[in-house]
Amino acid sequence: MAGAKAVLLLLPLCAAALAALLTPASAAAGDLTKFKVYWHDVLSGKSPTAIRIAQAASTNSSSTFFGAVVAIDDPLTTTTAVTGSAKSKDEVGRAQGTYTFADQATFGLLMNMNFVFTAGDYKGSSLTIYGRNEVLSAVREMSIVGGAGKFRMARGYVEARTIDSGNTSGETVVEYTVYVKLAATA
Repeated sequence: MAGAKAVLLLLPLCAAALAALLTPASAAAGDLTKFKVYWHDVLSGKSPTAIRIAQAASTNSSSTFFGAVVAIDDPLTTTTAVTGSAKSKDEVGRAQGTYTFADQATFGLLMNMNFVFTAGDYKGSSLTIYGRNEVLSAVREMSIVGGAGKFRMARGYVEARTIDSGNTSGETVVEYTVYVKLAATA
């Protein structure tokens, strides 16, 4: 009976050890990369970086612009300074994709974009971000569903915080804190 109890006590320990051996190295907590970029959505001026490309017949009468689709090629920088769509010395990439006004009750956007890095540590790499962005919330979380280059097969999330709503400048500035885990390399 004592031997059976010892075996029962050792089983969970062995299972935990086996699970640790079979878990990819990238699953370790220390393999999470964190960095910040600032997303500049320029809606007006000579060279806007966000342009409405489609809308429903009822979009202009909607309090939330429901049905509008916006194409973006927004600068990503390392500082909050307004760029006015001109290339900034702090630019490290572009956010390219679309956002759709997808909520009839509040400003809820469906974000579908790539962060394409053109300078810095991640030059030549990209992250694919997809998810809901309820812009009036202080912090919004969206999924990283993949990537390329240094971010090949990446997973993670971003947290978005509005720094400047663009009411006076015509340029919305959002801080994106990126939490990304790379896939294990074979």
